[in-house]
Amino acid sequence: MAAPAMNNRMIKWFDDRLPVFSFMHHQMHEYPTPRNLNYWWNFGSLAGVMLVIMIVTGIVLAMNYTPTADLAFGSVERIMRDVNYGWLLRYIHANGASMFFIVVYIHIFRGLFYGSYKSPREVLWWLGIVILLLMMATAFMGYVLPWGQMSFWGATVITNLFSAFPLVGDAIVTWLWGGFSVDNPTLNRFYSLHYLLPFVIVGVVVLHLWALHTHGSNNPKGIDTKGPQDSIPFHPYYTVKDLFGTAVFFIVYAAFIFFFPDYLGHADNYIPANPLVTPPHIVPEWYFLPFYAILRAFDFDIWFMPAKLLGVLAMFASILILFLLPWLDTSRVRSGTFRPIFKWFFVILIIDCVVLGYVGAKAPNDPLIASEETVAQENEAYNACVAKADEAGKVGEDECDKPFVVQYVHLGQLATLYYFFHFLLLLPILGRTERTLPLPTSILEPVTKHGAGAGK
Repeated sequence: MAAPAMNNRMIKWFDDRLPVFSFMHHQMHEYPTPRNLNYWWNFGSLAGVMLVIMIVTGIVLAMNYTPTADLAFGSVERIMRDVNYGWLLRYIHANGASMFFIVVYIHIFRGLFYGSYKSPREVLWWLGIVILLLMMATAFMGYVLPWGQMSFWGATVITNLFSAFPLVGDAIVTWLWGGFSVDNPTLNRFYSLHYLLPFVIVGVVVLHLWALHTHGSNNPKGIDTKGPQDSIPFHPYYTVKDLFGTAVFFIVYAAFIFFFPDYLGHADNYIPANPLVTPPHIVPEWYFLPFYAILRAFDFDIWFMPAKLLGVLAMFASILILFLLPWLDTSRVRSGTFRPIFKWFFVILIIDCVVLGYVGAKAPNDPLIASEETVAQENEAYNACVAKADEAGKVGEDECDKPFVVQYVHLGQLATLYYFFHFLLLLPILGRTERTLPLPTSILEPVTKHGAGAGK
């Protein structure tokens, strides 16, 4: 069906041969959308806006960046100081990565609560997780490009994780590095992939939208639309709503750009990369911290599997487990609105992820409760006890009780345990045992006061 506003003869002539305008009219104007979508549904369009901003600013920054180990850091400083509005472009791009992840994480948690991964939207959910994985790869490679201390050592630590895989691990690391250490070939490879992957993300986003428009949007009630009375055209109702949400989002975004441009970064990245000086505490960007905490939670071996391999497998499993959600959640009710017990565990999951992020930013062996002075005193007393026992001809380790200190790694282990418990055990059991609230007969019923009769 042609767009009703197609009065221009040239546009009509072109649309008859390539119906791009009719397609846009159908998909963005008259696309039937559930009439009860709230502002949590704004974050999908916000993610699209951020993707465009990141690509445009990234292309302009790439025109002035030099991807060599000797000149990369200096070229970034030149962008900040000498390129017209280069400081603004870089702050938009650097803070845009954080804003992009904030939007996508909220979008994912909204899907978790409202059951957007359930039938018939499993492929839609899978494509969303693929986008997240591509985002993480792109962000990691982009963080290396400034070639500061944290960039260099972050790349060294993260790429070294692949060496945990038996047989092929060392070969993978050598391939990633392009040599035997993080150096110029590594920077060139990461620069090339950082430029390429956003366009791959665009392709997956197109598939994501295709899958979305095949079965329509989910909604807060988690029930399917029963007819025209349950839906409204996307434009102008949700375009206006999205524009308002985008305006509010840009206020927060601009606040970081102009007032706190380095708040979400790390100060060590303003120091040129030095392979001979290791930072006291190597941490990734904040949006990787929960996964970093899961990685470090395994400080023990299990049978033939070393701690490093366990941590790497757990880190990847924490993301890949999301692909299985459509089958792990056995409840027939989509929306958490009608699942009273699930709501509480969902809040606990959010708190658990925040705790993982907090632990990921801390040194794993730092004391969690006691002060460093108290720990030092207890260790001194223990050492004195051991020395005294040895003088008496006894085994000091058997005679003295070694002080146990609760460390951040212990909190990380507890949070990691709950994370996997929530998805692997809690959701399957809760879905079969929870008594849910009665579902409305249609979307219109809760929206209007007297059900369908109020729509007359």
